[in-house]
Amino acid sequence: MLKLEARPEASKLMSVLSPVLALAITVLIGTALFLLLGKSPLRGLYVFFVEPLGSVYALTELAMKATPLILIALGLAVCYRSNVWNIGAEGQFVIGAIAASGVAMQAGPDTGRWIVAALLAAGVLGGMAWSGIVAFLRDRFNANEILVSLMLVYVADQVLGYLVYGPWKDPAGYNFPQTITFLKVTSVPRLFAGYRVNIGLLIALGAVGAFWVLLFRTYAGFALQVGGLAPAAARYAGFSSRKALWTALLLSGGMAGLAGALEVAGPLGQLTPYVPVGYGFAAIIVAYVGRLHPVGIVFSSILMSMFYIGGELAQSRLGLPKSLTGVFQGLLLFTLLACDTLIHYRIRRRVAGATASKPASHASAGIIVNPYVPTQSVPDVASPLGVAPANSTLGKDA
Repeated sequence: MLKLEARPEASKLMSVLSPVLALAITVLIGTALFLLLGKSPLRGLYVFFVEPLGSVYALTELAMKATPLILIALGLAVCYRSNVWNIGAEGQFVIGAIAASGVAMQAGPDTGRWIVAALLAAGVLGGMAWSGIVAFLRDRFNANEILVSLMLVYVADQVLGYLVYGPWKDPAGYNFPQTITFLKVTSVPRLFAGYRVNIGLLIALGAVGAFWVLLFRTYAGFALQVGGLAPAAARYAGFSSRKALWTALLLSGGMAGLAGALEVAGPLGQLTPYVPVGYGFAAIIVAYVGRLHPVGIVFSSILMSMFYIGGELAQSRLGLPKSLTGVFQGLLLFTLLACDTLIHYRIRRRVAGATASKPASHASAGIIVNPYVPTQSVPDVASPLGVAPANSTLGKDA
């Protein structure tokens, strides 16, 4: 019989191999799923993993899908490294889209291209305002940020519905719930003629570099992570856990709001009830598959974009439901969680009569270990590694 035995220390090799193993298992389960649905597994896997890379147009569409995922996941990575559990990036994405649309609708015939910067800034501020509600309630009343941020997603959806069905509805839109089509001057500049990918991709890649520097090369990033992971140590060092809470949530909300602004000012060109497409929730998976590291997030966002495009192609080419995208996303997350067990545990054959091995030091000490952030001491928390104490009280200073 097999058993799980705690490792003396986290396996760095499994930390790297776990996402690859999770993807392989996802592909195997997907193959079985295509067989159950009566479809060719080779054709199904080709649609999901090969066709999205098959042409220049496909690559540009992949980049366009990956852009909002990168932006949102970067903000979430900062939150999760700071032990702040923002689950409501989808709502912040929607509010950012609404704020940017409000600016875009003010454009007239004499408006200059400066309005693009204004609407992107409005999107950032809108997302920050929405996440600021979460930070305030956590800081002032110790409200659970998971529940608050998640419930605010539904509030944001209701705000969106009220506007597009009410005061912002296009009077010449044949009663469809949508705003007017934004003027061309408000559209985000495209990178290449004939393709939809725009400068949002450059903004996202620039943000990757900026967040890498923030997290791993600045005092502020070090303080941010220590303030979240070890509040007692942070207070001893003079860091503020309240500042970590507010900074993480405002950064996360701002990035989600920017993604929403780029969406309405880019491929959509107007505000509709269909703006929320799940990017905020998918970005949670992207952040964790990318190991909460800015560079890893780039690769995981490309993989998640392939799932989005593959789901659309499976619907049109194979007659399968578009919800298959969510199935693959969920499979990837669950298999990743399962494979990450091997970071802190190894599989051993149980010997009859043998006594149970002594648990690892971090387990016996009552420490909650984030499997995506392997265990090490607090002074090294500015690296991609870190530990979250079980009695963490983020948002409360002594």
